[in-house]
Amino acid sequence: MHLAILVTNTDNSAFAAAHPFDGEKFTRLVQMARPDWHTSVFQLNEGAFPQDISAFDGVIITGSPASSRSDLPWIEPLLVLIRAMDQAQLPLFGACFGHQAIALARGGSVAQNPAGWVHGLIHNQITTPLPWAPDLPQDLRLYGSHSECVDKIPPQAQEVARSTELNAGFTIGRHIWTTQRHPEMSPGFIAALTEEMHPSLGESLYRQAVNSLEEPADQAAFATALAQFFEQAK
Repeated sequence: MHLAILVTNTDNSAFAAAHPFDGEKFTRLVQMARPDWHTSVFQLNEGAFPQDISAFDGVIITGSPASSRSDLPWIEPLLVLIRAMDQAQLPLFGACFGHQAIALARGGSVAQNPAGWVHGLIHNQITTPLPWAPDLPQDLRLYGSHSECVDKIPPQAQEVARSTELNAGFTIGRHIWTTQRHPEMSPGFIAALTEEMHPSLGESLYRQAVNSLEEPADQAAFATALAQFFEQAK
């Protein structure tokens, strides 16, 4: 398969430059389960949108420190593209910002997290089993980092995961799947990001996040589920 990775990450800091970019991280995630699959990466905030999205077998929308509710000039074109992909039933997966952008494009809403930052290894409870991923753990452990959340999923969407009373993912039909988490993050990256975000997190949440990283994430299981999603949706 050939997947388009739509990168929404706007971080151009020295920290970001010292680590793999999101296109590489998601490519590694996909190839963890399907080494022969190919990806093409598009940096949306630089105006690099695919000329023909239908040329791809599926699409991934990444996370971003930008808010999906902001008026950045590339966000509205992304929402339009999401609606077009939905109408064509092109397989579409969204993570964190991608999850929130898909919700907005399809009539849901996004708000600030009631308790502030969610960061570290997060336990996600699968509320509706995914038919393409019967082996995915019901208590799904994934890395996450966000200060906004989907507070209303779109009409016709099915919630598939929750965590700390917040929506953690939904599906629309069998062609859209989202997660509020960052399945592409490696243990080394989330540890480094936690240190980088220490001032923003505050001491209590920072310590909680560091302690959470003692547990392993279910990254390999999620990578398999992601591959199975694209296979069944296509």
